[in-house]
Amino acid sequence: MRAVIHGFVAVVALCLGLCSAAAWAQAPAPETAASAAAAAAAPLVRPGLVAKENISAADTAWMMTSTALVLLMTLPGIALFYAGMVRRKNVLNTMASVVAIAALVSLLWFAVGYSWAFTPGSAWLGGTERMGFAGLDFQLAAGKLAVSHVAPAIPESVYAMFQLSFAIITAALLVGAFVERMRFSAMLLFIGLWTVFIYAPIAHWVWEPGGWLAQMGALDFAGGSVVHVNAGVAGLVCAWFLGRRSGYGREPFEPYSLALTMVGAGMLWVGWFGFNAGSAVAADGRAGLAMAVTHVAAAAGALSWMLGEAVMRGRPSLLGLCSGLVAGLVAITPAAGFVTLRSAVVIGLVAGLACYWGATGLKRLLRADDSLDVFGVHGIGGIVGSLLTGVLASRSVGGVAGSLWTQAIGVGAVMLFSLVGTALLLWITNLVLGLRVDEQSEQTGLDIAQHRERLGQ
Repeated sequence: MRAVIHGFVAVVALCLGLCSAAAWAQAPAPETAASAAAAAAAPLVRPGLVAKENISAADTAWMMTSTALVLLMTLPGIALFYAGMVRRKNVLNTMASVVAIAALVSLLWFAVGYSWAFTPGSAWLGGTERMGFAGLDFQLAAGKLAVSHVAPAIPESVYAMFQLSFAIITAALLVGAFVERMRFSAMLLFIGLWTVFIYAPIAHWVWEPGGWLAQMGALDFAGGSVVHVNAGVAGLVCAWFLGRRSGYGREPFEPYSLALTMVGAGMLWVGWFGFNAGSAVAADGRAGLAMAVTHVAAAAGALSWMLGEAVMRGRPSLLGLCSGLVAGLVAITPAAGFVTLRSAVVIGLVAGLACYWGATGLKRLLRADDSLDVFGVHGIGGIVGSLLTGVLASRSVGGVAGSLWTQAIGVGAVMLFSLVGTALLLWITNLVLGLRVDEQSEQTGLDIAQHRERLGQ
């Protein structure tokens, strides 16, 4: 209990410290006669506020719907998908981790993450004007509200919430790499640090127009590198750092319920329409095409994995079908706004086979207990999709041509930063709290050891 409290206090201290720094950075300079005159002449509303008539009701409604869909991918989608694959004694801990991450990342996002990711700053990191829960204004009497320079047709509050849903699911994906052996308090501290210092900068590089990868022309429509390559590499580092679970490779690790996993996979499939089509940031034809290519890529990925499994193992499986559809969804994510339906089928087929290899042959070569194949599915799928975007992007669809070389640079930069940064944050967390539960707790199960709860009969 004291370890959980210490972890929570450490995260709260991180939030307060960063918010205090932001407040200091934004503190006004001593007023001079010139600045007072300028302030008197300036309008009463801040830059970034627009008249409510400039907002598109249709786009706003679609983006609010997309945000809800992406949040459902995590709660309960990822929670069910992961909980069904772990052993019975760790089901509640897995679900608790996902719920706690959603709550923690939400506060960190509005305190720090959104400003660092999506406001103008340097090529490496955003500014501080939205830190400390600032901005996102709505002035009813004046008929004005804040908008982002990235999405000027919808309220900034909606855009910030949409991007928050991406930050939540990216952090939640990491749970699959360290289930059944990481202390809950350590998980809280690590995820808090990782969201602020790894996810937010990478999102700025790729998605904020001033980011250095965006300036280079790297294409990532909805998170192939920002979400999946990033989470996949970080998950692999977590698996290496924590070591294998007790009994790994010697004892059968029976999943609790593949039926729950299938329900979670179904929610991911449906929610992914908000993930990809929502990234058009408009209710338009591009969103419609992104929805269609997302669906066919998922279908192709499921059948491709199933075929590979049938050839290699002699029979298909429900888990293979679920993993394959996720592989197809992951791979189409960076390409969704840039490719045709035919290209989407190719991406799904390639991703299904590549991720099957990633979760089997490559996993054995890497000798890592990546428990639920975060790197094998999300890392490999994100790499495949990002590179194929450079090959298959159609100028007639997205208005830009792809470059395999540029995509490779983007993928490599994200992989290197995520690998080194994640390792450093794990080292810090281990130094402060200790990462891994003791042997007895691991044998008993984290439901009892960490939460004093158990599944009913």
